[in-house]
Amino acid sequence: MSLASVSIKRPVLAIVMSLVIVLFGVISFKFLGVREYPAIDPPIITVRTSYVGANAGVIESQITEPLEKALNGIAGVRNISSSSSQGSSNITVEFDLDANLEAAANDVRDKVSAAARSLPQDIDAPPVVTKADATSDAIISLTIQSDTKNQLELSDFAENVIAQNLQTIPGVSSTYIMGQKRYSMRLWMNPANLAAYGLTPLDVKNALTKENVDLPSGKISGHQTELIVNTKGRLRTVDDFNNLILKSDGTKIVRISDIGFANLGPENEETILKQSGVPMVGVGIVPQPGSNYVEIADAFYKRFGQIKKDLPAGYKLDIAIDNTRFIKQSIKEVQETILIAVLLVILIIYVFFRDWIIAFRPLIDIPVSLTGAFFIMYVMGFSINVLTLLAIVLATGLVVDDGIVVTENIFKKVEHGLSPTEAAFAGSKEIFFAVISTSITLAAVFLPVIFLEGFVGRLFREFGVVIAGAVLISAFVSLSLTPMLNARLIRKRQKHSRFYEVTEPYFEKANALYEDLLSHFMKHRWIATAIIGTSLIVIVIVGPSLQSELAPLDDRNYLRLSITAPEGASYEYTDAFMDRLVALMNDSIPEKRVCLSVTAPGFGGMGGMNTGFVRLMLTDPPERKRSQQEIADYLSKNTRRMPEARVFVNQEQTISASGGGARSGFPVQYVLQNQNFEKIRQSVPRFLEEVNRSNVLQGADVNLKFNKPQIDISIDRDRARSLGVSVIDIAQTLQLTFSGQRFSYFEMNGFQYQVIGQVNRGDRDEPLDLTSLYVRNDRGELIQLDNLVVLKEQSAPPQLYHFNRFKSATVSAGLAPGKTIGDGIAEMGKIAKNVLDDSFTTALAGASRDYAESSSNIIFAFILALILIYLVLAAQFESFVDPFTIMLTVPLALAGALLSLWISRNTLNIFSEIGIIMLIGLVTKNGILIVEFANQQKEKGMKLLDAAQFAAAARFRPILMTSLATILGAMPIAFAIGGGAGSRVSMGIVVIGGLFFSLVLTLFVIPAMYTIFSREKKRENA
Repeated sequence: MSLASVSIKRPVLAIVMSLVIVLFGVISFKFLGVREYPAIDPPIITVRTSYVGANAGVIESQITEPLEKALNGIAGVRNISSSSSQGSSNITVEFDLDANLEAAANDVRDKVSAAARSLPQDIDAPPVVTKADATSDAIISLTIQSDTKNQLELSDFAENVIAQNLQTIPGVSSTYIMGQKRYSMRLWMNPANLAAYGLTPLDVKNALTKENVDLPSGKISGHQTELIVNTKGRLRTVDDFNNLILKSDGTKIVRISDIGFANLGPENEETILKQSGVPMVGVGIVPQPGSNYVEIADAFYKRFGQIKKDLPAGYKLDIAIDNTRFIKQSIKEVQETILIAVLLVILIIYVFFRDWIIAFRPLIDIPVSLTGAFFIMYVMGFSINVLTLLAIVLATGLVVDDGIVVTENIFKKVEHGLSPTEAAFAGSKEIFFAVISTSITLAAVFLPVIFLEGFVGRLFREFGVVIAGAVLISAFVSLSLTPMLNARLIRKRQKHSRFYEVTEPYFEKANALYEDLLSHFMKHRWIATAIIGTSLIVIVIVGPSLQSELAPLDDRNYLRLSITAPEGASYEYTDAFMDRLVALMNDSIPEKRVCLSVTAPGFGGMGGMNTGFVRLMLTDPPERKRSQQEIADYLSKNTRRMPEARVFVNQEQTISASGGGARSGFPVQYVLQNQNFEKIRQSVPRFLEEVNRSNVLQGADVNLKFNKPQIDISIDRDRARSLGVSVIDIAQTLQLTFSGQRFSYFEMNGFQYQVIGQVNRGDRDEPLDLTSLYVRNDRGELIQLDNLVVLKEQSAPPQLYHFNRFKSATVSAGLAPGKTIGDGIAEMGKIAKNVLDDSFTTALAGASRDYAESSSNIIFAFILALILIYLVLAAQFESFVDPFTIMLTVPLALAGALLSLWISRNTLNIFSEIGIIMLIGLVTKNGILIVEFANQQKEKGMKLLDAAQFAAAARFRPILMTSLATILGAMPIAFAIGGGAGSRVSMGIVVIGGLFFSLVLTLFVIPAMYTIFSREKKRENA
């Protein structure tokens, strides 16, 4: 006994089964998280080590290299990249997507702890391991300003109140403070005064080490009580430091105030955050890889509201950037698209049935199947995101297909004289195999995603499983609830509506016209072969000519400008340029909502004195005349006229799986690798020159520079030894004088801050100041460095990079108008072939690597989907011939899809490729309906030609109805209704173009090819 028979006989059971599906779906919906896209962020662990005063070469050899060597042996590492710069080493370890974040972090910590013994003993602190990329962008940033508080007070409040409060939000990896001026005790030493009193900077540090200390001194215990003894030896105020005795010879006391002065000042004087030119302090929230951004934002706004309630007088808080706004808008837009799709599908069903009572039956599939899909999402651990909601949008047109076919077949039986119950039994039995076949086929299309690795597999998996689940649920409902409703609700002799009476003749004429055209076509069946051949030629010609990319750029109301001044440029030079750049945007970008600029960002291991960035938030698209792309082009054009520094305008990538702020990085990132650094030095300028000549790429830059001015100090060792001066004395004197190194710590208001020693700016503004210093020899005498060292000015790399242990340079570039990532990568490959020798290896990074990974996986998924569908159909039809006939719909649909992309000037991207794979399942449904019914007619004794024509004519209306329902379901996607929908247009165009093209041709080609490949007598199915 079939499912349909049981449901017709037991209507309450049929209703209860559907209600249970709806109930579980509604409950599951409440527990689903919300993201923009599925969790495709790889586990990324960052190791950051600070070594103040060390240059890039020292950092690379003494810190980065030992740590990389230790980290290289960890299992599951995808790649290791690092940068060694002045005073800082940053190593980023990216793990495979399926690696556990906590386990990965523990593995890294263990290796770093083991390697710490081989690091320099005087580094500022042990390496810091964090569970996020050091260069990750904040998803939410707030600003703190005041008319009464200075930058030190603002920074202190931001660090000790705001950041601490936000750090504990679940899913937050870290917070960083932009423009931070953290309290420190600055000891400003005068070299002339030091020499006059016979002192060196090392004497100052030694005095602090001895005099600025708190030590627990045990306890005093009596019979009844005990007292803890604590020696209070810490210096706490500016006066304490100024009065610190450095030297005493019995009659004369030398204090810090005699050789300089102490004052409260910022640790880092050379960084600043401004909003539209106004200095302030900002706090940014960095999420953990894979965390739910919307949940973080919701928790953030609750905390933000509480912070504002308790905000002391004099402080003002504002939200500067909230990148989750776009995510919420995007999710809302897709939800609206679902509603529009449902209404369009309801309209098409009514137009064909022209009776609400009859049309109601297949419409029941929509709420049951779509809510049931939420239960599947919950069980599979998916989230509500753009792709799962897009799957529901497209499923809206698919889930009614089975109900339409079943209802239409039962309705025909009623019109032929059967009672509603008899028609329900006969009609559902006749169509049972076709419904099962089409549903299993469509579900099988997405089986290949199980084998896809990386972020593409994650994206496809959520999309595919949701569609497949919704379709299988709809098949269940169509074979249980739909036959029962038809048996109960159809009236034996119902009177047709006026609308039906007027329009039915047109439908009958359409049927008659199709039968007539098909009859003529079957007399020239060779045309079907020509059509298939032409489709294959279209695929071969049009396919390679389409541009390809990872995903079209969305208008996210956000631009990021990266600024690089000439190497050696001072903080003041860079800040003056930043002010001019911000003034340009204030004057010429009326669409500006927020303009944040940071000069010399010191947080997260970001750039040096010659770097900066601007985050430009725009008003929403309906509120502005220019698109984000037009504003980006305008800024790129106008900043090229500002020769003082290079400005790169970046737009966020729609999808990124590379971490490291890849969304806002350059679209094309090409890594050159070689163990011989000298070869990299020679080849990079030639490579960059070729990139700048290209008409495909623009705004090219390379992270590895060679022109950072520096002074090499050579020590005359023989002379130093004769004078009793050691190399360590010279090195330490220079380090303590110029590097701004930490001398000690002090406490203030319950928090610990650094004591930093340095000479005044006026005593370190030219090379001669280096040789004017004095160093103490082993006899206690002061020797001027001029007698011991030789200075030599030269250029050197400000930063050194590694990629998977190789020395590397990454060439990054934007794309010329009309060009895509695929074009850019191909152009880089051509240049590499011409410029680099065989000792080089190359790799892709950022969005380029994501694109390459997606392209290779899509081809595999497409081929595997074709094979699986053929095998599934062969098993269902018990034939190797019939599935081949059905599969001939695929080249027709593929040709239509590619042609529609070419005509609409869209690209091959991850959305259009998902649509193409889905098309395989969609178009085979039409072939199944015709072939399966033709087989039934042959079993009844009908001739092959007659069976093919009869089946095609009988299935004409349901094929037309189901195809149009799916096309209308995809229509809102193709027309980009709502903000953030632009990237998904190609998916809708592929589905509509492929379905429409194949619909027209399938109705003629499949019956013709069926008569060519099928035998006259069909052997009975087992």
